[in-house]
Amino acid sequence: MVIMSFRFSKKKITFIVGLFLFAITAVLFGGKLIGTVQQTAAHSKIKSEKILGGTEEERQKFIRSFGWEITEEPLTVMEVKIPEEFDSIYEEYNNLQKTQGMDLTKYQGKRCKKYQYSVLNYPDRPEHVICTLLVYDGRIIGGDISISGEESSTHGFSMS
Repeated sequence: MVIMSFRFSKKKITFIVGLFLFAITAVLFGGKLIGTVQQTAAHSKIKSEKILGGTEEERQKFIRSFGWEITEEPLTVMEVKIPEEFDSIYEEYNNLQKTQGMDLTKYQGKRCKKYQYSVLNYPDRPEHVICTLLVYDGRIIGGDISISGEESSTHGFSMS
């Protein structure tokens, strides 16, 4: 038979209780922290890579990387000019791009192609959801997911 006894001072007990509370807090908030790190990593990935979008296959691959299912062909393809000076609406749109690791200020005054696709798997919205891509010199430089109708809204490529 083995008998063990331990003596703890008040300092040691306080330290152990504090460590225990820290561990519980880490477990509770760890999921949220991991999600934030993953989202930041996704944004860094967009920013750090040259995002190819010169071919239909490259554009489809990019959109699908966010989990979206889209039509095989774009609904519209048109040439657009990014304004030389941004008004408040375009500033707000560019702020959305910045949250995705993109920045349209580098392309002010430039012409680019705008591709729009119908999104087929938007939660609780079987229709009226559009994915827009802006492509300059064969690279994706911006875009969004837009919902039209009574509850219209626009957000970045991420599903969350």
